[in-house]
Amino acid sequence: MHSNDYERAEACKEPHLRLAAGQDPAKRAQILAGAGRVISRMGYDAASVNDIAREAGVSKGTIYVYFSGKEDLFEELMEETRERLFQELEAELDRPGDISERLVRYGEVVTRKLCSDPVIRAHRVMIGVTERMPELGIRFYDRGGRRGTILLMTYLEAEVAAGRLVIEDVQLAASQFFELCMAGLFRRRLFGHMAAEPTEDEIARTIHAAVEMFLCRYGKAGGAIG
Repeated sequence: MHSNDYERAEACKEPHLRLAAGQDPAKRAQILAGAGRVISRMGYDAASVNDIAREAGVSKGTIYVYFSGKEDLFEELMEETRERLFQELEAELDRPGDISERLVRYGEVVTRKLCSDPVIRAHRVMIGVTERMPELGIRFYDRGGRRGTILLMTYLEAEVAAGRLVIEDVQLAASQFFELCMAGLFRRRLFGHMAAEPTEDEIARTIHAAVEMFLCRYGKAGGAIG
């Protein structure tokens, strides 16, 4: 047995020892940062745990103390990004303001994040591996896109109950608003047609148009919302 294989076997032998050994948040962050750089540079399939260990400045065995493997590392990277995004989105929807103001803030945050370089690279990685690992793609969507839709649905349902919106299919409406926010930006970024992240002016123009169209369709009395 190679030394790295031995380290992995020993780390996995006693779950309570693995838990105790894997509690250093700084070391965990160091590994995740190294994994993020390697996967972004090489792609998911080409990157190996050895590559990640070298980049992070740790042994391969240390990585297995904290993570079960490359798939686990990638999903943890995505989870940290998502948590920050959803916290920000929830805060924007909770802040005072009328419907149009809250939707503008929501749309600007989600569009800015999803069109950013790190998130675009993550989506490109997922496109490359989903056909071979469909379960990874399903989890990626469930924990990201689907969760974001549910968050917006919760807000829209409250506005419908308050009589400020008229929506029969809230899930469809939430998906429509998301797509309006991405119009002309996300797919161009994803496929390299737009090399740089959109400017604040580009995002604002897209989101204000999205909110106007959305409220024309779902706003009470034809969108007449103060």
